[in-house]
Amino acid sequence: MKILLVGATGTLGRQIAKQAIEEGHEVRCFVRNPRKASFLQEWGCELTKGNLLNSGDIDYALQDIEVVIDSATGRPEDSKSIYETDWDGKLNLFNACESKKIKRVIFLSILSTEKFRNVPLMDVKYCTEKLLEKSNFDYTIFKCAAFMQGVISQFAIPVLDSQAVWMSGTPTKIAYMNTQDMAKIIVSSINKPKSYKRSLPLVGPKAWDSDEVISLCEKYSNKKAKIFRVSPFLIKVTQNVVSFFQDALNVSERLAFAEVTSSGVPLDDDMSNTYELLELKKEDSTSLESYIKEYYQQILKRLKEMEADLNIEEKKRLPF
Repeated sequence: MKILLVGATGTLGRQIAKQAIEEGHEVRCFVRNPRKASFLQEWGCELTKGNLLNSGDIDYALQDIEVVIDSATGRPEDSKSIYETDWDGKLNLFNACESKKIKRVIFLSILSTEKFRNVPLMDVKYCTEKLLEKSNFDYTIFKCAAFMQGVISQFAIPVLDSQAVWMSGTPTKIAYMNTQDMAKIIVSSINKPKSYKRSLPLVGPKAWDSDEVISLCEKYSNKKAKIFRVSPFLIKVTQNVVSFFQDALNVSERLAFAEVTSSGVPLDDDMSNTYELLELKKEDSTSLESYIKEYYQQILKRLKEMEADLNIEEKKRLPF
C-alpha cells in the first residue's frame, strides 16, 4: 500500500519505514530536513519536505496516499510549546486526511495518557486518541510504554563508563520494547481489518523498574553502577522555575514527563489481544535481558579489539 509516514527519522519511525519497505509497501516520509533523512531514501523511501503546521505541505504529501502512520512527537530542540507543534499539527494532518477521504490511520500513543493529563505530552496524546475515536477513520491506536533503545543511553552506557545513573521518585515498572519488534507489529496491522477502530497496547514481555534494569547492566558489564537519586520535589521546582520563561517552555514540558516515569504507576499491559488480532507470536518479542546482554557482548568485544589494535601500534614504535 502507499503509506505516508510522519516522524520517520525518530527512533521508532525509522524502524517502521524499514519494515514497511521490506514488506513491499511504498513509503513516503514526511520530514523537516531531507538532508538528515537521506538514509531513508537509501532504504527505498520517498521523501517529502514539510511541517505539520503548514497545511499546504500536508496536502502535497498526501497525494495518492492510502495509509497514514503518525509516529511523530515534539523534539527537544523545538522552542514552541508541544500544544502548538504537536496538537495543532495533528489537527492539520487529520483534517487533511478527512478532506482527501483517506480512511486508514495508525497513531502511536503512550500508555495511561488518561492518568497524566497534567503532563503536556500525555495530554496531547490523550486528546488525539479521543479525536480519532470520534472520527470516521479506520484508525488503530497503539499505546506504547518505552523503547529498549532508550535503556542503552539512560542506563547501559553510564554504567559501562562509570558515570552517574540519574534516578528519581518511586520506582516505576516499565515494559520496555524493542523498536524493531514494535515496527513489525505496527506494519502488520496495516491490512488487518480486525485492528480497525481499536486501541491496542504495544509493550515488551516484562515490566522492569530502574533498580532491576541497573542490576542487569551490572551483571553483563561487570561494572558497579554509580546511582544518583534526585528528589521529585527538586524536579518539580526546576520545572516551575523554567516555566516562567517563554524560551524555556519546552524544557518545562519535558521535565513534567518525569512525573510519569517516577509515579509508581506501571507502564505495562496485557498484549494477548494485540498478538491474537494481528496473528503474531509473543515468543518472537525480544526480552530486555537478552537485549542488554547482546549490547554488552558486542561493545565489550569491540573494546577488546580496539585495545589489541592499540597494543600492535605501540609495539611498532619500539626500537627493537
